[in-house]
Amino acid sequence: MENASRSGPAAAPEADAFTRTYWEAAARGRLLVRRCGGCGRAHHYPREFCPHCWSENVTWETASGRATLYTWSVVHRNDLPPFASRTPYTAAVVALAEGPRMMTELVDAEAAGGPRPGMELEVTFRADIPVFRPVRRV
Repeated sequence: MENASRSGPAAAPEADAFTRTYWEAAARGRLLVRRCGGCGRAHHYPREFCPHCWSENVTWETASGRATLYTWSVVHRNDLPPFASRTPYTAAVVALAEGPRMMTELVDAEAAGGPRPGMELEVTFRADIPVFRPVRRV
């Protein structure tokens, strides 16, 4: 997957022993979710247990990278580094094709006529962080 067109400093959290797998996959252009072996449901953000049935039988799974736009907000002011240099930006919640919702950033939406509920999206990566953009029709 290619990188998002907007540049800027990264805001990736510091990886720990558990999340290292997630961030290393993102650095290779892969989005991961966790899948529960007990109830079969996927979840995101990564946790060591299933938030639906509390099973600890969860594994990493490569997500399709497809999602739909659930909700968004354009942020015009954020004093925290590195976000202040990126305003305005579109904070979003997307519904992943695998089921869970994910907080992220929406990029390149203006080229598709602006954000709209249910907009089809695909993952891309900016500085090894997953962000979403409208699906490019060829």
